[in-house]
Amino acid sequence: MRMLIVEDDRDLNRQLSEALEDAGYVVDKAYDGEEGHFLGDTEPYDAVILDLGLPQMDGLSVLERWRRDGHSMPVLILTARDRWSDKVAGIDAGADDYVAKPFHMEEVLARVRALVRRAAGLASNEISIGDIVLDTKAGKVTKNGMSIKLTSHEFRLLSYLMHHKGRVISRTELVEHLYDQDFDRDSNTIEVFVGRLRKKFGSSLIETVRGLGYRLQEENA
Repeated sequence: MRMLIVEDDRDLNRQLSEALEDAGYVVDKAYDGEEGHFLGDTEPYDAVILDLGLPQMDGLSVLERWRRDGHSMPVLILTARDRWSDKVAGIDAGADDYVAKPFHMEEVLARVRALVRRAAGLASNEISIGDIVLDTKAGKVTKNGMSIKLTSHEFRLLSYLMHHKGRVISRTELVEHLYDQDFDRDSNTIEVFVGRLRKKFGSSLIETVRGLGYRLQEENA
């Protein structure tokens, strides 16, 4: 899953980025409202963490523009403002959730997981297909109850497919959600990771839809 953090406090931005990366997310960072708005307007994100008190353009304006332009990615707002009216304004502008500063990092991670989960129509941290279970909280995958060791890229690919099981997903979409904006993207690497996952979980798990992309079967044969 690919995240965007828009926070002008560079130390906090770094802390959030490191925590999300440790949890298996790909992260892009912005330090002012204009840069954040541009990235959210031009790149596909699975969720955004957005500070309200930003230079160049405040977070509320950024969010309002995204929603006005039809961008529906889940947004978690960060605010140092204690007034209930500021929180209401953020929700009314299109935010999905908020966290007041100071906060515990585990709370932010839990709220991000919930936003991504709800966006995919899921109710639990565990996503299962047949005897395969992906625990988004623990960042682990098991098959028949046995832990399966995956590289970070294999885990990200499997996680994205499982969050969107049953839907055909193009290579381009997978590349956009597996790598950050600065990565030298090559869609051919997706084939490599798909091949590795098939070896570990069975060739029938991921279906190749010729000319369109890949689909994770609802049930693993």
